[in-house]
Amino acid sequence: MNWKAITPKVLVVTLIIVFAALMRLIPHYPNFTPIAAIALFGGAHLGKRWLAFAVPITALFVSDLFLGFHNTMIAVYLGFVLIVLLGTRMHNNVKVPYVIGGSLLGSLSFYLITNFAVWAFTPYYPLTWQGLMTSYTMAIPFFHAGLLGDLFYNSILFGGFYFLQQRYPALKLSAVKTN
Repeated sequence: MNWKAITPKVLVVTLIIVFAALMRLIPHYPNFTPIAAIALFGGAHLGKRWLAFAVPITALFVSDLFLGFHNTMIAVYLGFVLIVLLGTRMHNNVKVPYVIGGSLLGSLSFYLITNFAVWAFTPYYPLTWQGLMTSYTMAIPFFHAGLLGDLFYNSILFGGFYFLQQRYPALKLSAVKTN
């Protein structure tokens, strides 16, 4: 392990992600969770690419140990990996429009990927075009809650970290971005 990668910024971002992952375990409105925000935030603020993926995905996996697993987990994790990638595109250039755009694009891609998996890998819908469209239609309320949750938690994570950076300038320092 490269201990130089563990800067004050990396430590604080990791603690924020772990705290947000723990928020999954308390009762909440369906799909109004910090999951996608964790992925976007980690991708944007953990400069080393391996950390940007490892910390949010590990936090999600650990919380899933308590919540349980299901047959569409691969699609769920793929959705989060794509959101981490969106976050890495913001690295060192985090701005409000990018966070909003990342939230919207992340929510939409997660909705499309996971509901495609529900259609393809569960017995709930026939494997027809109509079945796929029904799967997407039935998931609209979950998409709505997920989008609102993503916007809310991204505001908390990105906004809170911005204010921490103003108070503690050492948090503005970033590890050199490498692959």
